[in-house]
Order: sequence, then structure tokens, then C-alpha cells
Amino acid sequence: MLLSRRISIDRKEAVLISDKNLRINQQIRAKEIRVIDDQGKQAGVMTVPEALRLAQERNLDLVEIAPTAQPPVCRIIDFGKFMYERTKKEREAKKAQKSIEVKELRIRPKTNWYHTGFKLKRVREFLADGNKIRVRVIFRAREITHTSIGRDIMEKVAMELADVASIEHAPLMDGKSLIMLLTPGPMKGGPEAAAALVRGTKLVVPPPPEPRPTS
Repeated sequence: MLLSRRISIDRKEAVLISDKNLRINQQIRAKEIRVIDDQGKQAGVMTVPEALRLAQERNLDLVEIAPTAQPPVCRIIDFGKFMYERTKKEREAKKAQKSIEVKELRIRPKTNWYHTGFKLKRVREFLADGNKIRVRVIFRAREITHTSIGRDIMEKVAMELADVASIEHAPLMDGKSLIMLLTPGPMKGGPEAAAALVRGTKLVVPPPPEPRPTS
């Protein structure tokens, strides 16, 4: 009986084989198969033992790639190398499908710009990784009546990051916060365009909180 080469396959690869219903070497059940050799050329229709002999002569494997064809189609390949390359491609595809995260940069109106500058260095790293950035200026109590301060902060941030980030959503009020969404990629028109977009946005300011009655 012709024995196949021993192939080391990890658990993940075994799952992949099962998913694709791939049969190799003596697992192939058809009486006759159409064979494609390791150069991609048609080798003709033959029995499985004959095809296995061809594969063994080249120190390769016989893999069933089209089991529903008449007759089934098999190819002579290095199965270990085939599985390695396929697993590598699937991992690369998975990385490419990585979900985009939204990171948040929180700033208070009274925050010193010097400290904000340090935070922007980290923001640049997030943008380089493909993440979006939500910039949030948080107001407290009657600070909310001074949204112009928040707009100035948004303008500075947008201009500072214009070389790596574009404004996806212009500033708008969200409760007691002013928010703006940035997306990776240089701002078209540069810092000037970013500043103009921020300045040209109309903000709807909620009314200030009512003073608490004194007893």
C-alpha cells in the first residue's frame, strides 16, 4: 500500500481543511480522477493509485480540489506549503478587515494648550493606526454660555492635525459638550480649510441651568 508523506497541521489548519472539504492522498475516494501536475498542466484522467505514484515521485501530495466535477479534479502540490500560504493570506485579510475604533480626546475650556499639545501627539498615533478621533470640549455649569472658547479650541485642534486628519463632522453641541469627529487623512485645503469649516459652523447652545432656589 502506498503511504503518504506525514504532514504536520495545527488545529486551526485542520478546521480550514474540514471547511473546504479537502481530501488528500489516500483520503480521496473516487475511482478515477483528472490530475493537474505541480506545473499547472493537465496530466490526464487516471486512477488514484496512479496519481499518488506521480505525487510521491515528486515528493508532493495529491489534493482533491474539485470533488463534484466529473471526474473529480485533483492537483499535485506541496500541501504543507499550500496550507501555510492560505493561512497567511487569511490572516492578512483579517487584518485588513480590522474594525475602525473611535478614540476620544477630552478637553476642558480652561485646559492649558501646552498640555493639550501632549495629548495631540498620542492622537496622531491613533490616526496613524486608522482610528477616528472624537474631540470633546466639556463645559461645566455656566461655561456653556461661552461656546466661542470651545470653538477656538476645536479650530486649534483641527489646524494642528490638518496634515493627518480631516473633519468628518463639524463641531456640534452634544448636551454640555462640543464635539467634532476627525478621520484619518490630510484635510483637503490644509489648516486654513479646517479653520474655515470650524468657524463657519453654527452652534445651537442649550439654555444655561436654572439657579437653585435658596431656602
